[in-house]
Amino acid sequence: MLFEFTRRRGARSPVTDAPTFRVRSLNEAAQPGHRKADLSHLIDRSYDYHSQRELRWHLAERLGLAPAALTLREAA
Repeated sequence: MLFEFTRRRGARSPVTDAPTFRVRSLNEAAQPGHRKADLSHLIDRSYDYHSQRELRWHLAERLGLAPAALTLREAA
């Protein structure tokens, strides 16, 4: 499964002092002839993610899938 997300700026992590990001929107990537499905409600958009990998793991857990079964890309 392919998902697209749009990030917005988060805060610096108090633990690692690394930049984080929040998700503005999360969509299932559109197939030709189909509309994108907005799935933003499936995740906590106020959470400060440290990496795209962490977002993929959270989404996989929410959908009951193995993380390798889904792919994320940042929307342009």
